[in-house]
Amino acid sequence: MVHFMNIIETKNLTKKFEKMTAVDNLNLQIKEGEIFGLLGPNGAGKTTTLLMLVTLNPPTSGTATINGFDIVKQPDKVRKSIGIVFQDPSSDEILTGYENLKLHGWLYDMPDELREDRIKEVLKLVDLTDRKDDRVKKYSGGMRRRLELARGLMHHPKVLFLDEPTLGLDPQSREHIWKYIENLAKEKNMTIIITTHYMDEADKLCDRLAIIDRGKIVVLGSPKQLKKELGGDIIRLKAQTLDLDALKKLPYVKEISPCDGEVCLTLENANIHLQEILNVIGKIDSVEIRSPTLDDVFLHYTGRAIREDTPEGSWAEKAMNASAKK
Repeated sequence: MVHFMNIIETKNLTKKFEKMTAVDNLNLQIKEGEIFGLLGPNGAGKTTTLLMLVTLNPPTSGTATINGFDIVKQPDKVRKSIGIVFQDPSSDEILTGYENLKLHGWLYDMPDELREDRIKEVLKLVDLTDRKDDRVKKYSGGMRRRLELARGLMHHPKVLFLDEPTLGLDPQSREHIWKYIENLAKEKNMTIIITTHYMDEADKLCDRLAIIDRGKIVVLGSPKQLKKELGGDIIRLKAQTLDLDALKKLPYVKEISPCDGEVCLTLENANIHLQEILNVIGKIDSVEIRSPTLDDVFLHYTGRAIREDTPEGSWAEKAMNASAKK
């Protein structure tokens, strides 16, 4: 993949709602042809950032440029440079797939011949040519997302924004959407910005990603780089009792953290030291050894898992809280 200029640059981009700061002095540089991810939990500031970049929500302070145009001073030129696929479906269910695309072409004032050529092109791209005359209400969830993607590509944008592109889709539909996204970046040198809270999606698709938490970028890099920098192996375990103080004294244990009701240890050469750790712990219910994932990266930099659904009062939570009080 060939990357050229920074097609997106944000400069202290900030959005406040009364006393709450949703996006806090965001500074990003995104290159042409890059698939860039904004990764974080619901409420982290991902969608707010996207809405500012696509000129639908003005920043409180700071600004950004897209394709050389300022989002505050030149919003019309920005809009002509971008395509958007929103998290919530926005196609008209009463219209056919073809009619939805034709309406989009009218909104962008496309000449008739060009509009028809583009409709054929994008329908073929997302494998909907055979279903173009069906009403959208008859489409499956995956087909609707593909139609939304086709509509966002009608005017050949330089930058495509995808807000949670596979939310609620079945595994097969997610794989199809991933394939289309990868092909767009590779074949058309299109810059694609994805907001997601799916770790596997970010890991598979993104050249680089920024983990956002509470409106701030906590770390930025390629998925491979971020996992490598975390270092070591991960032992994930569940036990009836846990002596955290004894584990902390082991020189090769780098980090101890709760993860989804269990405890994760980051350490070097887990296969060599596993038996000693088990001896310290005593009776265990389950144990797993693996390499670091983006979930571990997120946990390391934010102090919590991306899904805060650990049951209150779980053994892991109690163990970590008890250790913190000592």
